[in-house]
Amino acid sequence: MDPTLEGRTGDPFTMVVEHGKVREFARATKSRNLDYDGAIGDPLLTPPTFLVTSAFWQGPSSSPMAGVTRDLGRVLHGEQEFVFHGPPPRVGDVLTGSARIDKVYEKEGRRGGLMSFIETVTEYRDADGRLVAESRSTSLETSKRATDGPG
Repeated sequence: MDPTLEGRTGDPFTMVVEHGKVREFARATKSRNLDYDGAIGDPLLTPPTFLVTSAFWQGPSSSPMAGVTRDLGRVLHGEQEFVFHGPPPRVGDVLTGSARIDKVYEKEGRRGGLMSFIETVTEYRDADGRLVAESRSTSLETSKRATDGPG
């Protein structure tokens, strides 16, 4: 994997935190927290993992991975973390997201051979430009498919 990818960014995107989408996400994840469906008043909070839906607001140019070739049959989602710099976003917030490749590295695996890791960070800023949240994601590509077997 090319270490010069570190620092590469995608174009910023805008995400509107919509009431219906927060409610749908909470129901889909089987949440029973009434803060997420509007039952106890506005403004509604978002579930901690709601920012994963920002993928639906991003165009191809928003990804810092544009043009990076990977064999999707060997790519795994390794980890996802959400960091908040205050309360989670609320319904009605308009966030500007910007994704970048933070780290690129390789490790030797036991069964999959060499593993190439890419850690991406997406920062979310409010209308005043304040950093309100970050999503950190790690994906890895193995040098062998799981069906290839040992050796």
